[in-house]
Amino acid sequence: MLSTLQSAWKIDELRKKIVFTLWMFLIFRIGAHVPVPGVDSEALKGLLSQNIFGFIDVVSGGAFKKFTVFAMGIMPYINASIIMQLLTVVIPYFEKLAKEGVEGRKKIVQYTRYGTVVLGFIQAIGMSFYLKGALVDPGVFSIIVIAITLTAGTAFLMWLGELITEKGIGNGISLIIFAGIVSRLPAGINTIYQYLSTGETNFFAVLSFLVIAVVIIAAVVAIQEGQRRIPVQYAKRVVGRKVYGGQSTHIPLKVNQAGVIPVIFAMSILMFPTTIAAYFPNNSFAVWITNVLSFRHPFYMIIYAMLIIFFTYFYTAVTFNPQEVADNMKKYGGFIPGLRPGRPTAEYIDRVLTRVTLAGAIFLAFIALLPNFVMAFTGLDLYFGGTSLLIVVGVALETMKQLESHLLMRHYQGFMK
Repeated sequence: MLSTLQSAWKIDELRKKIVFTLWMFLIFRIGAHVPVPGVDSEALKGLLSQNIFGFIDVVSGGAFKKFTVFAMGIMPYINASIIMQLLTVVIPYFEKLAKEGVEGRKKIVQYTRYGTVVLGFIQAIGMSFYLKGALVDPGVFSIIVIAITLTAGTAFLMWLGELITEKGIGNGISLIIFAGIVSRLPAGINTIYQYLSTGETNFFAVLSFLVIAVVIIAAVVAIQEGQRRIPVQYAKRVVGRKVYGGQSTHIPLKVNQAGVIPVIFAMSILMFPTTIAAYFPNNSFAVWITNVLSFRHPFYMIIYAMLIIFFTYFYTAVTFNPQEVADNMKKYGGFIPGLRPGRPTAEYIDRVLTRVTLAGAIFLAFIALLPNFVMAFTGLDLYFGGTSLLIVVGVALETMKQLESHLLMRHYQGFMK
């Protein structure tokens, strides 16, 4: 990995991309410390002591607890992306846009941006009402100004992410989430140190936590790189004086085809009712919703696992079409040994994909819920758990693969074979 980064640094174009990405990270971290006007910081600490929006604080790099302009992070964009992907399946117009190629995708991206601003403003209003007790002036004008500020912060992060994707390395939105989580690592280490100093935990518990973290990282890497390879044979074709085909290859079906997207989607969906409940802080039903959707509540864990499994299948179905793969194979004379081209091939690929995806979905759900049990076992109340590790490792692997592909194009040998 270090040799890959060293080789990339020697190439002027890649060095510029890496430096540009790092500059965008710096801007993100600066923005995470710019406070929203009209908020009493001392009163804010008391209101946020319940840690209701803990995951938002993790992915925003601590911006939520400080209630800065990036307090909402990139979550409204993720919610808008979920809605747009659901609409491409349900509404024919959006399905048609998705099949129109580059121009259609541009329109979908544009609709996603509009949706981000709308959802961001709604979420910002909810947060403002929830934190009304920490506002210097709890009037309507003050709430609107704060909501606009938070929405502008999310829109800026969305633009920053797209800029990283266009001019930097990796997926910009994923890297912003990655940067937010990693920036919390020093605070997590300091928390562990404080627990040890005050005697709230012992060295054995910390060691157990570190061993479990290493095992989780190894398991995530194994699952992310795991594949089920379906053999494909191409028949020989004579075109003029040349012979085409005759070679053997395979279709790589990844165990975790969806990556870290299902975890992020599931977390975003579960945070939405809590955000709405923030509009009614004195309502008994809203308080019940907030308590039930606490990350340690059994109901929350069951729904969380089910949503992860659902979104794993959903995202895999959106990104991988067995019928399309089978049609392309048939078009170029390819076939799976023992199966007829066309529909039987598509059904076989779909059946194998369903089984492989189930293993990946269960693993994602297990890793996402594991921190709840680890915290109960070790006594360490840390948000940097399985979900965070899953996102960090997944994004790091995807970014390194993209960097590796750039190196391979320039005849460099990387660490991924």
